[in-house]
Amino acid sequence: MVADDHESMHTIVKQALNHVGFPNVKVADDGPTAMPMLKNGSFDFWVFDWNMAQRQDIDLLKAVRTDSSLYALQVLMKAAEAKKEQITEAAKSGINDYCIKPFNREKLNSKIENVFNKL
Repeated sequence: MVADDHESMHTIVKQALNHVGFPNVKVADDGPTAMPMLKNGSFDFWVFDWNMAQRQDIDLLKAVRTDSSLYALQVLMKAAEAKKEQITEAAKSGINDYCIKPFNREKLNSKIENVFNKL
């Protein structure tokens, strides 16, 4: 699943996920849309943006990590922020990896593969 409020990012991330073996990618435009989709779907991987719809969605990540049905979901957060404090907060909240924008397809593919190589 991809959660991002920019349609262009939906396309970029979907293509990267397709490239590494995820052919059925669903998208959400924001965190409130993503959570019910995550709870009602059977997703292996979730890529989402730190900033969606004028707010930070780190709280959504925290909610996912406290939900026993979603706890094992692999998560890649992407963000324009490269501040150490934000990366640390995301890591403490349970991301599997962090991709800083801007990025190219190769960088995103590498991050996605890295998440699954750690399993």
